[in-house]
Amino acid sequence: MDNAFSLLAVQARANRLANRRLLGAVAQLTEAEFHAARTSFFPSLAQTLNHLLNVDHYYLAALHGDVEMRSIWARYVPAQTAAELAMRQDDSDRRLVSFCEALRPGDEVRLIAFDRGAGVAAGPREPLGRVLAHLFMHQTHHRGQAHAMLAGTAVKPPQLDDFILLGDRVHREADMAALGWDEPV
Repeated sequence: MDNAFSLLAVQARANRLANRRLLGAVAQLTEAEFHAARTSFFPSLAQTLNHLLNVDHYYLAALHGDVEMRSIWARYVPAQTAAELAMRQDDSDRRLVSFCEALRPGDEVRLIAFDRGAGVAAGPREPLGRVLAHLFMHQTHHRGQAHAMLAGTAVKPPQLDDFILLGDRVHREADMAALGWDEPV
């Protein structure tokens, strides 16, 4: 990762690590606690985290040029357990990491077509760089909501923001090793 797009790959990895930590904490809840009513934009951890995964699937489909993105969105079946959600989210996160690691100079301006209900041909086009920025922001936004909901349980919310700065690497070494990743000094 020595090109200008290494930051996008770092962000995709940070996204995967944060999801891994959060979902690891959520997995300590009972199924009833996972589905329990809570105060937030979506009324439970299960609904919030399933929303994140469904949006990820939609955006990954768009990024890969899959014209079935609306169908992928509509066919989404919510995960019923935290363990199932964690496996499915990790698969999605791996796809996003791979996508970002394959980016090359010039890709940031490539237009990504979206189907917002009237088909891809009639849908908006957005520069890839902005699509990824939005996707990372969306993940962070709803992960924060889930983090706050988790604080209302007996499970301590995990640290989620020490993945970018090299000086914070000591806090992510176990996560990086578990995923088989290393990073330049």
